[in-house]
Amino acid sequence: MTASVEYIPITPIEYPDEDGKPTAEGDIQRKCLVYATTVLEIYFHTRPDVYVAGNLFIYYEKGKPESVVAPDVFVVFGVEKRDRRSFKTWEEQDKNPDFVLEITSKSTRSQDQGAKKGIYAFLGVREYFQYDPTGDYLTPQLQGLHLVEGNYFPVATNTLQDGTLSLPSEVLGLELRLEGGKLRFYNPATGQILLTHEEEVAARQAAEDKAQKLAAKLRELNIDPESL
Repeated sequence: MTASVEYIPITPIEYPDEDGKPTAEGDIQRKCLVYATTVLEIYFHTRPDVYVAGNLFIYYEKGKPESVVAPDVFVVFGVEKRDRRSFKTWEEQDKNPDFVLEITSKSTRSQDQGAKKGIYAFLGVREYFQYDPTGDYLTPQLQGLHLVEGNYFPVATNTLQDGTLSLPSEVLGLELRLEGGKLRFYNPATGQILLTHEEEVAARQAAEDKAQKLAAKLRELNIDPESL
């Protein structure tokens, strides 16, 4: 007599790409997120081994979809630059983010400073920055932490002569600055603020308008601007 074996199908484990929650609490947070991801993508556009993303699920334990975190902005070095629906560490040579930025709001404040901070330390995220665009929840509005032997310690804060708050990111090779309460990324190698494509176009147009006004003024004084 042959014993029968009952076939029990194995249900594949699902790793959702979204949880149905808003990606940002409001327009202020959304604009900050878009600015940060955009300028960092532009800055690293020549690096095929650098991945920049925002509000993407990171699954860090295979077989456990509950082991997930979604940073507002993160950068990973040593992985392929390509589009992803989610980031599964076991499919990325067990690479985790090297840099994380959370845009703090009323609903995220406790998580950003509690559970998420613990997860990022566990994952070995080398730098963890927080920015509060409204100034209601963090003092100062921009703060940074760097990982040393599994624990986070504050990133040194510099105050420039004009009052601008500046925090260096060794991971990115940039500075995060607070200019009039607004987050900006600054490239110390060029001495320039990182701009989005739209900001670059606006800045170029403003420079052209200024040059045209100056040329018109010189002509009023019977001076040929081409001769200067």
